Amino acid sequence: MSEEPHRSWLERVAALGRAVETTLLAVLLGGLILFASAQILLRNFFSIGVNWGDGLVRLAVFWLALIGALAASRDDRHITMGAFTRWLPAGVQRAAEVLAHSFAGIVCGTFAWLAARFVGQTREFGDTLLNGVPAWWLQAILPFVFALIAYRYFTRAVRRLQGR
Repeated sequence: MSEEPHRSWLERVAALGRAVETTLLAVLLGGLILFASAQILLRNFFSIGVNWGDGLVRLAVFWLALIGALAASRDDRHITMGAFTRWLPAGVQRAAEVLAHSFAGIVCGTFAWLAARFVGQTREFGDTLLNGVPAWWLQAILPFVFALIAYRYFTRAVRRLQGR
């Protein structure tokens, strides 16, 4: 079986993921700006507002941060301490990158596991947000995003180990 169809399938999945992430970021940011502006206008000019609006704004910022971190991991744009590794020999530099990506993958994988436990407990206790929405529905993004970031770091570590 040829690897070329497999590779093109993976590339299509990656392109779809990129499009979904970018669209989510744009929609969330636009919605956040519009809703927060509407809340400000309603409060200042009409002395009214949506009573769960502040919670929605906080939740949108939370989701934006998570999806932004996901996009940063996609583009390898997370904060790194690359100043030191620039002066290392190529082989040592590659080993340091493999180690750093592996460590980041382990940390994000641990966060995904802990977040999954947290979301499970939230579901078990029946917590709600925004006037009755089950909190775990809105928090389920946590383990998903951290697991995907961990996957990206592990695959990046493997690619660097292979010299790519």
